[in-house]
Amino acid sequence: MQSSIRGISSMATRQVLAELTAAFERQGGGPVAIESVGGVDAAKRVQGGEPFDVVFLASNSIDALIAGGALAAGSRVDLVRSGVAIAVRAGAPRPDVSTEAAVRQAVLDAPNLSYSTGPSGVHLARLFETWGIAERIKDRIVQAPPGVPVGALVARGDVALGFQQLSELMHLDGIEVLGPLPPAIQILTTFSAGIGINSPRADAVRRLLDFMRSPAADETKRRHGMEPA
Repeated sequence: MQSSIRGISSMATRQVLAELTAAFERQGGGPVAIESVGGVDAAKRVQGGEPFDVVFLASNSIDALIAGGALAAGSRVDLVRSGVAIAVRAGAPRPDVSTEAAVRQAVLDAPNLSYSTGPSGVHLARLFETWGIAERIKDRIVQAPPGVPVGALVARGDVALGFQQLSELMHLDGIEVLGPLPPAIQILTTFSAGIGINSPRADAVRRLLDFMRSPAADETKRRHGMEPA
């Protein structure tokens, strides 16, 4: 029996990767098994030497893993670009988020809010600093545990305002996506793949990544709230 390509990814790409790998398998590409966890945890496991054939993370994390010798040099393949959206609990009042000023006011008005531990969260923290409101809202920020979608906290009513990749929010029940961040403050993250340094299935991984980069994958990417990279 053909052995599976073993991969790991952050939660942001979980659903799009599941659909793309299923399509790859249907076309005779061979079995693929991808585990999706919090991006920070995924990077730690790869850096710690856990063997994966392919890793899907934000491009800067892939670069760091290549530099650290956990992934093969020159193996980075950019797959999608993903933006951040804003959500509230279903049925809750919908604040205006159409402009930068409106988002700032919505953040100030929210009794609490949450954002991810990934690249978008880092950028949001910087944005709050730039706006001069970081100290005012720091006690209202609820940190989502790694691997737990911010949208899940919103759906449960644990937080009033949630920021996360659109791809992670759009399929969750119990929330309403207000829209993407306005263009002036939108945070685009490129998600990429890298091949495990000692993978015995590197050729199979390259075929998988060629498929994921092909025009045949574009519609799936867009349906999951992402753009082809």
